[in-house]
Amino acid sequence: MKILDERDDVLLRRAAKGDENAFTLLYHRHQASLYRYALRMTGSTWAAEEVVQDVFMTLIRQPKKYDANKGEVGAFLFGITRNRVMKHLDRSPRELSLESQSDSGVSKEPADLLTPAFWAERRERVEQVRDAVLSLPAEFREAVVLCELEELSYEEAAKKSCCPIGTIRSRLHRGRALLMARLELLRDIPRRATAGR
Repeated sequence: MKILDERDDVLLRRAAKGDENAFTLLYHRHQASLYRYALRMTGSTWAAEEVVQDVFMTLIRQPKKYDANKGEVGAFLFGITRNRVMKHLDRSPRELSLESQSDSGVSKEPADLLTPAFWAERRERVEQVRDAVLSLPAEFREAVVLCELEELSYEEAAKKSCCPIGTIRSRLHRGRALLMARLELLRDIPRRATAGR
């Protein structure tokens, strides 16, 4: 039997033993559908790519998490994808709740959140946040990325940064403050532009 014809659970066992071809085949079999789901749920190509990468990294690092008695490998991968997407969406409502109100404070209809203008504005805002994070000094950016974006604990971030936990906490606090100040400045730019008219 050729490797292309093997069942997913067999490929996963082979991949767990270091067979790169088996892992690559598993990836090619499932990546597209997981990506589409993540993209449709998040509305962000960047988030969808991150989710799918995280799912396959989990598969590489912890192949024994899969239990054949609970279902197929595809269902297992989808479950991980769904959990990652839900984590992403749990972080997003803060942003959406601000968007769901108009300037007058009246709540917009949910359909208003699905317009091309909404997605264009959201993409622009994501770019602004990404740029603001990138503009932070490296030590503060690292703390923000590790603790906020990678969701590592202080202890894990300290190990990765090779510094004491207290240093990570202070860098994260300072990084958040700088980030908030930069984002607040960006938020005020449109107000100042319209006020000058």
